[in-house]
Amino acid sequence: MLACQSEKPPAAAPPPPKPAKAETAVAPTTGPKVSPAAVLDRVKPLFSPLPAVAENPDNPITEEKVALGRTLYYDARLSKNHDLSCNSCHDLAQFGVDVREKDGKRLATSLGHRDQVGDRNSPTVYNAGFHVAQFWDGRAGTLEDQAKGPVLNPVEMAMPSEAAVVAVLESIPGYVEAFKAAFPGEAAPVTFDNMAKAIGAFERKLQTPSRVDEFLGGKMTALSKEELHGFELFLDVGCVTCHNGSAFGGTQFQKLGSVKTWPGLKEEGRFKVTQAAADKHVFKVSSLRNITKTGPYLHDGSIDDLGKVVAMMAEHQTARGTISQSEVASIVAFLGALEGAVPAEYIAKPEMPASGPSTPAPDPS
Repeated sequence: MLACQSEKPPAAAPPPPKPAKAETAVAPTTGPKVSPAAVLDRVKPLFSPLPAVAENPDNPITEEKVALGRTLYYDARLSKNHDLSCNSCHDLAQFGVDVREKDGKRLATSLGHRDQVGDRNSPTVYNAGFHVAQFWDGRAGTLEDQAKGPVLNPVEMAMPSEAAVVAVLESIPGYVEAFKAAFPGEAAPVTFDNMAKAIGAFERKLQTPSRVDEFLGGKMTALSKEELHGFELFLDVGCVTCHNGSAFGGTQFQKLGSVKTWPGLKEEGRFKVTQAAADKHVFKVSSLRNITKTGPYLHDGSIDDLGKVVAMMAEHQTARGTISQSEVASIVAFLGALEGAVPAEYIAKPEMPASGPSTPAPDPS
């Protein structure tokens, strides 16, 4: 250091400084010196732009299937009291989450049949087709499997059986024709499984590409300096260990409090499904796309401040541990760049087919 150097001049002039090494893809850059090209080189091996469709070979997507699925998604007649649809808890116009409020705050968990309260926060359906499984505990392997659950859940839409759902669908002439068009060649196309396939096909095109995708595609001006810095911090802190893939999450299960015990955690998570001791307090890692719009956060909706979640995740889930408020702010700025636009035309609510004379009446019991 300068303060420790001798005041006596050196006997010979020092050699000229070596040229600075070119910035490498792995060296973090910060502040005003951030280089978009260097950041892109660093993140390209880890991320790729969001695909337009989340394909399922077992459920090929057709226009007829998507149109049917869109209608079913909005139809409250699939609930016992005809007052709840998929869209009630996963509002497509509001980034696919439940935006109902109490005392000026979004509900931590959703209200179902007769205002029963669920125990899990309703995650967004946008980009969910890229997830390893569905639900916080991964009990459904695909979007198609997931579409069956809420309809029959007594706390949610509360239909008594698959047969009861099929009876409703068969009583609506417009649905009978729509199922024939979506599943041609089937002798009896109106089935519970086909209902789920149609909803799944519709959901598989619910994607929200963002400015981060533009950046990954090579647009150097897509992100601000702070967002670029936040992107690098996202890697440096270790967020990328869990939040990776096209959806920036959803690709794995992790224990909440894997490095440091999570305060007040009672929910057993995936253990309820597998009964394996190693799965206690394990949950599916959530997607970070549109995270600035999809609070409250965590499986129980217990935190509604994104900065607080970021800080707690660093402390309890990463080897880095506690991070500064400025680092939190930069990471949150980057997460804002993961916000896309809802596809207004694709999600437009269609006209519901008219009920038939035999359509069951609402049952509030």
